[in-house]
Amino acid sequence: MPPPLRNFQPDTLVVSEVKPSPNFNEREGVSDPDAIILHYTGMADAASALSRLCSAGTEVSAHYVVVETGDIIQCVPESRRAWHAGASSWAGETDINSHSIGIEVVNRGHDLGYPDFPIRQIAAVITLCKSIILRREIPAYRILGHSDVAPSRKKDPGEKFPWRLLSDSGVGHWVDPEPITRGEQKMLGAGGEEVMALQEALARYGYEISVTGRYDNKTVDVVSAFQRHFRPEQIDGVADYSTLTTLNELLAALPKEAFAV
Repeated sequence: MPPPLRNFQPDTLVVSEVKPSPNFNEREGVSDPDAIILHYTGMADAASALSRLCSAGTEVSAHYVVVETGDIIQCVPESRRAWHAGASSWAGETDINSHSIGIEVVNRGHDLGYPDFPIRQIAAVITLCKSIILRREIPAYRILGHSDVAPSRKKDPGEKFPWRLLSDSGVGHWVDPEPITRGEQKMLGAGGEEVMALQEALARYGYEISVTGRYDNKTVDVVSAFQRHFRPEQIDGVADYSTLTTLNELLAALPKEAFAV
């Protein structure tokens, strides 16, 4: 365990305050982070979240916290491994903390009413992400939500998080979701080649999912996480035509190098 940080210089000029967290260690097997993971704090207010993220013994932290006013607080230097993702996986990587920069967006979350994100807060998130992207050349398809990398455990930053707006501002991978229409749907208990093709497509995009050909609870979780990020109008874990088409269009829009990650 490295010694506690008494203070440090922020990594970017958009930071308004440094509040060091003791909860960090060195990145393992990775010299530079190559992903950004966005979270919501899921606590009553910013003070409660910062207290937890910056207190010894909680074993949680993040590199940045963005409060509702748009102020950005840095808690861990980008060069260090913050403890924000927990048990998680993406594109075959299981140590997401070593690979990523974690950004906590202050919001009470689903269990405490889940309010909308203020526009000034989202503007600050965009500014912070663009600063990181420019300095570290992080590709759009490596800007993810906590629910993407831990679909059976997490819902954050949730369906109210404006991924489309971020993409319009140059942050993240996005295609306009296919409108929801009535049609054949794949549900829990279904099986066969079409379910296997769905699982293969989700795994190809980066989600952790076994290709079993069975539409099991894990598949429902992953489809729900995908919908929460890329088709937030309806989150039910059902692979309808809208979900399948949106997934295929996202895959088609990925650059070739994405599949080598």
